Amino acid sequence: MTRVVRAGLIGSGIGLSRTPALHMEEGRQHGIDYRYDLIDLDALGVGPDALESLIAKAEAQGFAGLNITHPCKQAAIAHVDELSDDAAVLQSINTITFNNGKRKGHNTDWWGFQQGFRRGLPDVDLSHAVLIGAGGAGVAVAHALARMGTAKVTIFDVDPARVSAVMDRLVLVHPDCVFGAGKDLGAVLAGASGIVQATPIGMASHPGTPFDVDLLSANLWVAEIIYFPLETALLTAAAERGCKVLNGGGMAVFQAVGAFELFTGAAPDAERMIRHFSTL
Repeated sequence: MTRVVRAGLIGSGIGLSRTPALHMEEGRQHGIDYRYDLIDLDALGVGPDALESLIAKAEAQGFAGLNITHPCKQAAIAHVDELSDDAAVLQSINTITFNNGKRKGHNTDWWGFQQGFRRGLPDVDLSHAVLIGAGGAGVAVAHALARMGTAKVTIFDVDPARVSAVMDRLVLVHPDCVFGAGKDLGAVLAGASGIVQATPIGMASHPGTPFDVDLLSANLWVAEIIYFPLETALLTAAAERGCKVLNGGGMAVFQAVGAFELFTGAAPDAERMIRHFSTL
Protein backbone atom coordinates (compact mmCIF):
# COMPACT_ATOMS: atom_id res chain seq x y z
CA MET A 1 0.00 0.00 0.00
CA THR A 2 1.37 3.41 -1.00
CA ARG A 3 2.29 5.61 1.92
CA VAL A 4 0.51 8.97 2.00
CA VAL A 5 2.17 12.10 3.38
CA ARG A 6 0.59 15.53 3.49
CA ALA A 7 2.42 18.77 4.30
CA GLY A 8 2.18 22.46 3.49
CA LEU A 9 3.66 25.94 3.63
CA ILE A 10 2.19 28.94 5.47
CA GLY A 11 3.37 32.39 4.47
CA SER A 12 2.59 35.61 2.66
CA GLY A 13 2.87 35.99 -1.12
CA ILE A 14 3.98 32.39 -1.67
CA GLY A 15 1.96 31.60 -4.78
CA LEU A 16 5.09 31.16 -6.91
CA SER A 17 6.98 29.01 -4.37
CA ARG A 18 8.95 26.08 -5.79
CA THR A 19 8.84 24.23 -2.48
CA PRO A 20 5.75 22.10 -3.28
CA ALA A 21 7.32 20.77 -6.46
CA LEU A 22 10.58 19.98 -4.65
CA HIS A 23 8.84 18.02 -1.91
CA MET A 24 6.36 16.19 -4.10
CA GLU A 25 8.90 15.05 -6.69
CA GLU A 26 11.27 13.76 -4.01
CA GLY A 27 8.32 12.02 -2.41
CA ARG A 28 7.53 10.36 -5.73
CA GLN A 29 11.12 9.16 -5.98
CA HIS A 30 10.64 7.46 -2.60
CA GLY A 31 7.35 5.85 -3.61
CA ILE A 32 5.34 8.19 -1.38
CA ASP A 33 2.01 9.73 -2.33
CA TYR A 34 3.11 13.20 -1.23
CA ARG A 35 0.78 16.20 -1.25
CA TYR A 36 2.17 19.62 -0.37
CA ASP A 37 -0.24 22.56 -0.12
CA LEU A 38 0.37 26.31 -0.23
CA ILE A 39 -1.47 28.19 2.51
CA ASP A 40 -1.02 31.79 1.36
CA LEU A 41 -2.06 34.42 3.88
CA ASP A 42 -2.45 37.00 1.11
CA ALA A 43 -4.75 34.75 -0.92
CA LEU A 44 -6.79 34.02 2.19
CA GLY A 45 -6.96 37.69 3.12
CA VAL A 46 -5.57 37.09 6.62
CA GLY A 47 -2.43 37.92 8.61
CA PRO A 48 -0.15 36.10 11.06
CA ASP A 49 -2.93 36.32 13.65
CA ALA A 50 -4.58 33.48 11.71
CA LEU A 51 -1.66 31.14 12.43
CA GLU A 52 -3.32 29.41 15.36
CA SER A 53 -6.36 28.34 13.36
CA LEU A 54 -4.40 27.46 10.22
CA ILE A 55 -1.95 25.25 12.13
CA ALA A 56 -4.77 23.59 14.05
CA LYS A 57 -6.66 22.89 10.82
CA ALA A 58 -3.61 21.29 9.19
CA GLU A 59 -3.02 19.13 12.25
CA ALA A 60 -6.66 18.06 12.33
CA GLN A 61 -6.48 17.13 8.65
CA GLY A 62 -3.63 14.71 9.30
CA PHE A 63 -0.70 16.73 7.97
CA ALA A 64 2.75 15.39 8.87
CA GLY A 65 3.85 18.97 9.33
CA LEU A 66 4.11 22.48 7.95
CA ASN A 67 6.79 24.77 6.66
CA ILE A 68 6.59 28.37 7.88
CA THR A 69 7.92 31.40 6.02
CA HIS A 70 7.75 35.22 6.05
CA PRO A 71 6.20 36.82 8.05
CA CYS A 72 5.41 33.99 10.48
CA LYS A 73 8.71 32.37 11.52
CA GLN A 74 8.85 34.00 14.93
CA ALA A 75 5.12 34.25 15.59
CA ALA A 76 4.70 30.51 14.98
CA ILE A 77 6.73 29.69 18.09
CA ALA A 78 3.69 30.51 20.23
CA HIS A 79 1.81 27.64 18.59
CA VAL A 80 4.19 24.70 19.22
CA ASP A 81 4.75 22.55 22.30
CA GLU A 82 8.53 22.21 22.06
CA LEU A 83 11.52 23.41 20.04
CA SER A 84 14.56 21.72 18.57
CA ASP A 85 17.88 22.83 20.03
CA ASP A 86 18.66 25.21 17.15
CA ALA A 87 15.12 26.60 17.09
CA ALA A 88 15.36 27.28 20.82
CA VAL A 89 18.54 29.30 20.28
CA LEU A 90 17.16 31.19 17.28
CA GLN A 91 13.60 31.68 18.55
CA SER A 92 12.54 31.28 14.92
CA ILE A 93 11.06 28.24 13.18
CA ASN A 94 10.48 27.36 9.56
CA THR A 95 9.16 23.83 10.16
CA ILE A 96 6.54 22.31 12.45
CA THR A 97 6.08 18.54 12.84
CA PHE A 98 2.95 16.91 14.24
CA ASN A 99 3.51 13.74 16.23
CA ASN A 100 1.04 12.06 18.59
CA GLY A 101 -0.69 15.29 19.48
CA LYS A 102 2.55 17.19 19.99
CA ARG A 103 3.82 20.03 17.83
CA LYS A 104 7.57 20.55 17.56
CA GLY A 105 9.21 23.57 15.97
CA HIS A 106 12.41 23.18 13.97
CA ASN A 107 14.76 25.50 12.09
CA THR A 108 16.30 24.09 8.90
CA ASP A 109 16.99 27.58 7.51
CA TRP A 110 20.39 28.01 9.17
CA TRP A 111 21.61 24.62 7.92
CA GLY A 112 20.15 25.30 4.47
CA PHE A 113 22.01 28.60 4.26
CA GLN A 114 25.23 27.00 5.47
CA GLN A 115 25.11 24.17 2.93
CA GLY A 116 24.20 26.48 0.06
CA PHE A 117 26.95 28.94 1.01
CA ARG A 118 29.63 26.25 1.20
CA ARG A 119 28.67 24.99 -2.25
CA GLY A 120 28.30 28.38 -3.90
CA LEU A 121 30.99 30.51 -2.25
CA PRO A 122 33.73 28.15 -1.11
CA ASP A 123 36.90 29.65 0.34
CA VAL A 124 35.68 33.25 0.50
CA ASP A 125 36.91 35.57 3.24
CA LEU A 126 34.72 35.21 6.34
CA SER A 127 36.54 37.71 8.51
CA HIS A 128 33.69 40.24 8.58
CA ALA A 129 30.19 39.64 7.21
CA VAL A 130 27.47 42.28 7.07
CA LEU A 131 23.93 41.02 7.58
CA ILE A 132 20.95 43.01 6.29
CA GLY A 133 17.83 41.97 8.18
CA ALA A 134 17.37 40.66 11.72
CA GLY A 135 14.08 38.83 11.29
CA GLY A 136 13.48 35.09 11.33
CA ALA A 137 15.71 34.43 8.33
CA GLY A 138 18.35 36.90 9.50
CA VAL A 139 18.90 35.22 12.86
CA ALA A 140 19.27 31.85 11.09
CA VAL A 141 21.87 33.35 8.74
CA ALA A 142 23.79 34.92 11.64
CA HIS A 143 23.84 31.53 13.39
CA ALA A 144 25.09 29.83 10.22
CA LEU A 145 27.80 32.44 9.59
CA ALA A 146 29.12 32.00 13.12
CA ARG A 147 29.07 28.21 12.75
CA MET A 148 31.12 28.55 9.57
CA GLY A 149 33.81 30.46 11.43
CA THR A 150 32.93 34.07 10.62
CA ALA A 151 34.93 36.26 12.99
CA LYS A 152 32.60 39.28 12.99
CA VAL A 153 28.96 39.84 11.97
CA THR A 154 27.57 43.38 11.80
CA ILE A 155 23.78 43.45 11.66
CA PHE A 156 21.54 46.13 10.13
CA ASP A 157 17.76 46.31 10.49
CA VAL A 158 15.14 49.04 10.45
CA ASP A 159 14.19 47.93 13.97
CA PRO A 160 17.16 48.24 16.40
CA ALA A 161 15.32 46.09 18.94
CA ARG A 162 15.42 43.14 16.54
CA VAL A 163 19.18 43.53 16.14
CA SER A 164 19.60 43.52 19.92
CA ALA A 165 17.42 40.41 20.19
CA VAL A 166 19.55 38.54 17.62
CA MET A 167 22.78 39.46 19.38
CA ASP A 168 21.38 38.50 22.79
CA ARG A 169 20.47 35.04 21.46
CA LEU A 170 23.73 34.31 19.72
CA VAL A 171 26.51 35.95 21.73
CA LEU A 172 26.61 33.20 24.38
CA VAL A 173 26.30 30.41 21.82
CA HIS A 174 29.12 31.75 19.63
CA PRO A 175 31.78 33.27 21.90
CA ASP A 176 34.35 33.27 19.07
CA CYS A 177 32.21 35.50 16.84
CA VAL A 178 31.79 39.23 17.50
CA PHE A 179 28.24 40.45 16.81
CA GLY A 180 27.61 44.16 16.42
CA ALA A 181 24.79 46.54 15.53
CA GLY A 182 25.48 48.52 12.38
CA LYS A 183 24.83 52.25 12.02
CA ASP A 184 26.64 53.55 8.93
CA LEU A 185 26.35 50.91 6.19
CA GLY A 186 28.80 52.61 3.84
CA ALA A 187 31.50 52.84 6.49
CA VAL A 188 31.01 49.24 7.60
CA LEU A 189 31.04 47.86 4.06
CA ALA A 190 34.35 49.61 3.42
CA GLY A 191 35.98 47.24 5.92
CA ALA A 192 33.84 44.15 5.38
CA SER A 193 34.53 40.99 3.38
CA GLY A 194 30.96 40.19 2.37
CA ILE A 195 27.26 40.84 2.79
CA VAL A 196 24.14 38.71 3.21
CA GLN A 197 20.73 40.11 2.27
CA ALA A 198 18.08 38.55 4.54
CA THR A 199 15.05 40.79 4.11
CA PRO A 200 12.04 40.28 1.79
CA ILE A 201 13.17 43.21 -0.37
CA GLY A 202 13.97 41.86 -3.81
CA MET A 203 11.24 39.23 -3.86
CA ALA A 204 8.77 39.34 -6.74
CA SER A 205 6.22 40.70 -4.26
CA HIS A 206 8.69 43.19 -2.70
CA PRO A 207 10.79 44.54 -5.62
CA GLY A 208 13.82 46.75 -5.20
CA THR A 209 17.07 46.67 -3.23
CA PRO A 210 17.45 47.01 0.55
CA PHE A 211 20.22 49.61 0.27
CA ASP A 212 22.01 51.83 -2.24
CA VAL A 213 23.90 49.44 -4.55
CA ASP A 214 26.54 52.11 -5.20
CA LEU A 215 27.92 51.12 -1.78
CA LEU A 216 29.07 47.80 -3.28
CA SER A 217 32.66 47.23 -4.37
CA ALA A 218 34.33 44.33 -6.17
CA ASN A 219 36.11 43.05 -3.06
CA LEU A 220 32.79 42.03 -1.45
CA TRP A 221 30.94 38.75 -1.88
CA VAL A 222 27.16 39.14 -1.87
CA ALA A 223 24.70 36.41 -0.85
CA GLU A 224 20.90 36.43 -1.08
CA ILE A 225 18.34 34.30 0.71
CA ILE A 226 15.62 35.11 -1.83
CA TYR A 227 15.09 32.54 -4.56
CA PHE A 228 12.14 33.98 -6.46
CA PRO A 229 13.49 35.56 -8.49
CA LEU A 230 16.84 33.76 -8.37
CA GLU A 231 18.56 36.87 -9.69
CA THR A 232 17.42 39.80 -7.60
CA ALA A 233 18.13 43.43 -8.42
CA LEU A 234 20.82 43.36 -5.72
CA LEU A 235 22.61 40.36 -7.23
CA THR A 236 22.46 41.90 -10.70
CA ALA A 237 24.02 45.12 -9.42
CA ALA A 238 26.63 43.21 -7.39
CA ALA A 239 27.69 41.09 -10.37
CA GLU A 240 27.98 44.23 -12.53
CA ARG A 241 30.39 45.63 -9.94
CA GLY A 242 32.55 42.51 -9.96
CA CYS A 243 31.36 40.92 -6.72
CA LYS A 244 31.18 37.16 -6.23
CA VAL A 245 27.47 36.42 -5.82
CA LEU A 246 25.26 33.67 -4.42
CA ASN A 247 21.54 33.37 -5.03
CA GLY A 248 19.07 31.88 -2.57
CA GLY A 249 18.54 28.66 -4.50
CA GLY A 250 20.94 26.61 -2.39
CA MET A 251 19.33 27.70 0.86
CA ALA A 252 15.88 26.94 -0.57
CA VAL A 253 16.88 23.42 -1.59
CA PHE A 254 18.75 22.48 1.57
CA GLN A 255 16.13 23.81 3.98
CA ALA A 256 13.70 21.64 1.99
CA VAL A 257 16.06 18.67 2.30
CA GLY A 258 15.92 19.06 6.08
CA ALA A 259 12.15 19.54 6.18
CA PHE A 260 11.49 16.56 3.87
CA GLU A 261 13.31 14.24 6.23
CA LEU A 262 11.43 15.62 9.22
CA PHE A 263 8.06 15.14 7.49
CA THR A 264 8.70 11.69 6.01
CA GLY A 265 11.49 10.07 8.03
CA ALA A 266 13.12 9.26 4.67
CA ALA A 267 16.61 10.49 3.74
CA PRO A 268 16.26 12.71 0.65
CA ASP A 269 18.77 12.80 -2.18
CA ALA A 270 20.07 16.37 -1.97
CA GLU A 271 21.84 16.25 -5.34
CA ARG A 272 18.68 15.02 -7.02
CA MET A 273 16.69 17.83 -5.38
CA ILE A 274 19.25 20.39 -6.57
CA ARG A 275 18.96 19.08 -10.12
CA HIS A 276 15.18 19.20 -9.93
CA PHE A 277 15.21 22.74 -8.53
CA SER A 278 17.31 23.91 -11.48
CA THR A 279 14.55 22.78 -13.87
CA LEU A 280 11.73 24.65 -12.13
